[in-house]
Amino acid sequence: MKKLKLIGLSLFCLFTFSSIKQVQSKDYQYYWLKVSAHDKFQRSVIANTGVAIEIVKDDYVIAYGNDLQKEALEKLGWLEAASNLAFEKDFPTKDSAYHNYAELTDAITKLANENPDIVKMTSIAKTNEGRDIWALQITADHAHASDKPAAIFMGGHHAREHLSVEMPLLWAQYLVTQFRGGNPRVIGLLNSRDVHIIPVVNPDGMEYDIKDGSYKMWRKNRSRNANGTYGVDLNRNYGYQWGTGGSSSDGNNETYMGPKAFSEIESTAIKNYVDTHTNITILLSFHSFSKLILYPWGHKYAGIETANDKLVHEKMATTMAEWNGYQPQQSSELYIASGDTTDWSYGVHKIISFTFELDPANNGFGGGGFYPGPGVIDPVFQKNLEPLLYLLDYSDNPYRVLNVGIGPIKP
Repeated sequence: MKKLKLIGLSLFCLFTFSSIKQVQSKDYQYYWLKVSAHDKFQRSVIANTGVAIEIVKDDYVIAYGNDLQKEALEKLGWLEAASNLAFEKDFPTKDSAYHNYAELTDAITKLANENPDIVKMTSIAKTNEGRDIWALQITADHAHASDKPAAIFMGGHHAREHLSVEMPLLWAQYLVTQFRGGNPRVIGLLNSRDVHIIPVVNPDGMEYDIKDGSYKMWRKNRSRNANGTYGVDLNRNYGYQWGTGGSSSDGNNETYMGPKAFSEIESTAIKNYVDTHTNITILLSFHSFSKLILYPWGHKYAGIETANDKLVHEKMATTMAEWNGYQPQQSSELYIASGDTTDWSYGVHKIISFTFELDPANNGFGGGGFYPGPGVIDPVFQKNLEPLLYLLDYSDNPYRVLNVGIGPIKP
């Protein structure tokens, strides 16, 4: 993979991307932006311009946005540097270990067909472009699955976050392989738990990001908006406190929240699926990148109001951070972002909910943050395996982590 230095911008030496092709909604120029920001309040102002904040440091952020957003940040007086350089890439040859939609479908179909007693594969919706959003249900006794405590794991809300798709796929394969291989821990979990895995929420966006053999830095889905632009940020489209900050009403923007809550097929599919499976007590959504464990709230700075619920999130996040080395924190400590998955799943269903922002911390592993190369796939899965098993184990009653006795599963 070619390494290109961003001339004259010392900050951007952090980045060595495999290709990024500047293909977006209209004829806008897109930029990596270094923006001065000293606290979560300033970061929230930046987020409200419609850029996507991708890296947070003590006194600045790195964001991705178009020339209109760049101008808004210049007017604020906070823009320190910008670059719109394009890059060449090696996909698919060097990154062929990542699964495109067809390969992903083949892999999970094989898993289901070869293990029909424990794996059930269903389509929970068809996208605008006709792709199935696949869900796997893995348990040792499907006839009584609804009587068991459940956890749901999902990836690929954002198109360019391909590593977030590999993690749930590897998780499904691990559970089946270990169950067949006689691993007593996994056998015990699948006998007593109901596991739901949705590897990619946004298959249209994922495919567009790698279309024609060039990464496009695409984030959103591929809905056509009223103003002729494309794409809604699915992780700003969920209904709980939708549109209350940290999302955009402009279809040009990276964080466009859509015309209304649950306007999109993809977010509605997740809503319907979770609404139907009332035994789900824990939710994990994979994203990339930054090495963080995030939990509600995202739409406001105040923490979760119910004391035990707040403590459960904090305790579980801190424990998992000991294994994967990520930073645990409330989502809004980064910046305000409303309409995301975990605010909705906890706010509406009281599901204990987390987002993992996967490796790298910055560019890491010698590659771009969203496109870090195939060498990271297995190491990142291995460092997150114990957290995954932990979440599944405590899905019978997450409040066990507080050692306060058996409390309500979903208070």
